[in-house]
Formats: sequence, structure tokens, C-alpha cells
Amino acid sequence: MIDVRAATAADAEELVRLRGVLFDDAEPGPWRAKALEDFRTGVGSGDLAAFVVDADEPGRLAASAVGVVEQRVASPTNPSGRTGYIFGVATDPAYRRRGYSRACMQRLLAWYQEQNVTRVDLMASPEGEPLYASLGFVRRTDPAMRLTLARP
Repeated sequence: MIDVRAATAADAEELVRLRGVLFDDAEPGPWRAKALEDFRTGVGSGDLAAFVVDADEPGRLAASAVGVVEQRVASPTNPSGRTGYIFGVATDPAYRRRGYSRACMQRLLAWYQEQNVTRVDLMASPEGEPLYASLGFVRRTDPAMRLTLARP
């Protein structure tokens, strides 16, 4: 059995490192300082959760799944308006193919149920799509759109 635990603020640096793995970004950058702050102050705060598997090396994480709860306006398909968004499923390359991401995802999905969230969204990479599909995620038919605004 894989031991999955809730991340704490003490895991912030490792959560940022795994986020870098997710983006193939080994270089320090300005996003890392903000992500470190976000994890230190937000993880376990109620709306931001991360579930992790510890690596063999003390203080290192092998895998993580991170998600937030967003409160939106209620709709016919989401009467509570509570929506989950998963944005950080990553596994250290040395620990892949062991079921760690699946175990973290299952714990994160259970947390969403505990939070009364009935809709969960994520963006899937081609590598991650089989895992997400096996957990019940389906592709949406409506196109997603995004606008990136200039910084003030």
C-alpha cells in the first residue's frame, strides 16, 4: 500500500521543486518565489490542498497532487457552485511508474468529496490523460478559451 499524506507548509520547497518537474523547469525563476509563498501560506488552509508521497530520502517528495476549491455561482449542473481544479500532479522522474500519482489523485478526489465538491476540472497532458481517464475524467466538448492580460 502506498502511504499518501496531506502536505504541510514544511513541504513547500519540495512542492515547488515538483512543480518545476511538471514544467521541465530546473532553473530558478520569479514564479518559484511566489509559488513557495503560496504553498507556505495556503496549503492546508481550506481551499488549497496537496497530497504527497514521501521519497526514500528524508525531506524529499516522490509525488504530489495539488488542487483548489473555487466558489462559483450556482448553476443547474453545479447547484453548490463549488468547483475543484487540479493543477499540480507531478512525480519525480526517479519514482515514476509506481502508482504514486494515482494514489495522490485518489486522495485528492476523496478530499474534494469531503469538501462537498461535485465538479473537478484539470488540464491533462498526453502522458497524464490515461490516468485521469481511468479515474473517470472525460474530455469536454466545449472549447476552453483563455486570455492573458498584460501586467499593470
